[in-house]
Amino acid sequence: MLSPKQWLIVAGFFIVVLALFIHTFFSPNYFEGAAPKRVQINRGESLGEIAGVLYKEKIIPSKFNFKVIAFIFAMDKRIKPGRYYIQNGLSYAALIEKFISGDGDLLKTVDLYNGITITGVKNKLEKIALVNGKEFYADICDKQLLKEAGLKQNSFEGYLLPADYDVYERSDPKEVILLMYKRFNRFFNDSLKRRASQLGYSVHQVVTMASIVQGETKSEKEMPVISGVYYNRLRIGMRLQADPTVQYLKENGWKRLSFSDLRQDSPYNTYRYAGLPPGPINNPGKDAILAALYPARHSYLFFVANGKGTHSFSKSFAEHKALAKKYREMLDSKE
Repeated sequence: MLSPKQWLIVAGFFIVVLALFIHTFFSPNYFEGAAPKRVQINRGESLGEIAGVLYKEKIIPSKFNFKVIAFIFAMDKRIKPGRYYIQNGLSYAALIEKFISGDGDLLKTVDLYNGITITGVKNKLEKIALVNGKEFYADICDKQLLKEAGLKQNSFEGYLLPADYDVYERSDPKEVILLMYKRFNRFFNDSLKRRASQLGYSVHQVVTMASIVQGETKSEKEMPVISGVYYNRLRIGMRLQADPTVQYLKENGWKRLSFSDLRQDSPYNTYRYAGLPPGPINNPGKDAILAALYPARHSYLFFVANGKGTHSFSKSFAEHKALAKKYREMLDSKE
């Protein structure tokens, strides 16, 4: 048994330890300079890496203390990736609470499907990452941003490579656009640029062709075949007559085209104007781009949907008319 004096010593020891603990982990930490300071926590960063960033920014005086309290309260696995704005005078405990509650601009995954349009990208960014849609639309055609990216076009349409992107909430649209364009640039490397040159086309023309191929089919297997059809038409001076380029002109999205639609006066209407349209009609995926660079060699000049998710190909217009009539009859029977 401990004597009363010994009990007082033990109690005093624990009081001192508790006081030291509270002072160390719950007292404010102050940094010099303007507040708030922006701190970015990336996906997959370890507790040590996060502590290192905070220490480098002089937000915390000790990396060890930060890691200790995170470990004690089992908070290290619950820190959410994001951009955080740190006010002056936050304790270690307050910082940890901020990071696990997600009190900042969180990191979101935005998935862009193959063939997504600029409008589709805008809608995804608005819904998932809370990016300003109006600013995004304006920046897509911003001449200074295009120059900064080294892109000599009027828009980023076609150059936002479909993929999964980690985007911070409320990001500057310019930042997001450049992120996506850089992904495109890494994919469309020097080897693919040389291939485009071998075909006799510019990168822009290849991306435009890829967007048309992407608009025609979801089948990766038949993309090179369709690409071959369009190159065959270009080779003999035949109009592309590509439905997706006319669909691109429709304000309310895809619909079954009428003959009046095919007479619409626009350089994107490949039923009226020869050659490729002025630019891409969507953002094609990697398979469509590769199909535009490596078209299948054949003698087909025509193709029509077969109702099975793919197409039937033909060399003569007579054969094509018969297949097209069969397809229209199938559509009419479903209405």
